[in-house]
Amino acid sequence: MRLLVTGGAGYIGSVVAAQLVEEGHDVTVLDDLSTGHADAVPEGARFVRGSITDAGGLLAEGFDAVLHFAAKSLVGESVERPGEYWACNLGGTLALLEAMRAAGVPRIVFSSTAAVYGEPERVPIEETDPTRPASPYGASKLAVDTALTAFAGLYGLAAVSLRYFNVAGAYGRFCERHAVETHLIPNVLKVALGERESVSLFGTDYPTEDGTCVRDYLHVADLARAHLLALRACTPGTHRIYNLGNGTGFSVKEVIDVCREVTGRPIPVVVGPRRPGDPAVLVASAEKIKRELGWKPERPGLHEIVADAWEAMLRLRGA
Repeated sequence: MRLLVTGGAGYIGSVVAAQLVEEGHDVTVLDDLSTGHADAVPEGARFVRGSITDAGGLLAEGFDAVLHFAAKSLVGESVERPGEYWACNLGGTLALLEAMRAAGVPRIVFSSTAAVYGEPERVPIEETDPTRPASPYGASKLAVDTALTAFAGLYGLAAVSLRYFNVAGAYGRFCERHAVETHLIPNVLKVALGERESVSLFGTDYPTEDGTCVRDYLHVADLARAHLLALRACTPGTHRIYNLGNGTGFSVKEVIDVCREVTGRPIPVVVGPRRPGDPAVLVASAEKIKRELGWKPERPGLHEIVADAWEAMLRLRGA
């Protein structure tokens, strides 16, 4: 298929683009490089630098589907600058959907987020649970899901949204390279590299086995594979929504301990009070996509996730 990957120079988009190229698809990456990297575009893919709001001319060339990753994704920043998040995540996607409709592009796989659920009533979280996003980031992603349902019903668009929490690990040379890093695993590994002095641990008195928060971590290669399955599952006039997760989750303390084990280096920890609004456990149920599409994590272990991330970080730094 001829495929457009928006945000394909970013972390997750580049891994999906690489897997698509490996499958023999004709891949074009559209990215404005505001957070992505030109050298993250995989070999064999065409790169076009630009915004999703200007995708109309590109889509007119003729594509079979869009895999949509381009977005602003920092929760804290979205609270400080909500207008930018609504304009980019919702406004940009609406422009993309209209361009797809004008060009006759029939299907889309959307990189959504489990942040649409907010603080859950139960875990693991299922697709039928209430959506009460606690940030403009989550709210803007939920609004896109609403738009996809409308476009599917009105225009026959084939759409799939994938909702997930924390993605980590690496796929060959493709790894996390955020200018502002907010994710736990790369920040812990930066301490091991000597790029940060310590890890901040917010709260040790949660109702969990070791007192620290438990979060769902998914290997980026498994996440990418789910996008390829979703692409094949797109059905005209239908918007499907699937959660992705490993089903169990790992505590902050477990993550730090495994990072110490993998790197063999000391990782100092500074313990502080809980952060307001941090739930004790956030884990997504992936039973629906397992049942309907046959997806399940092939690399669910925390050790492999951390080891792949560590190897990629060392390679990137020439170590």
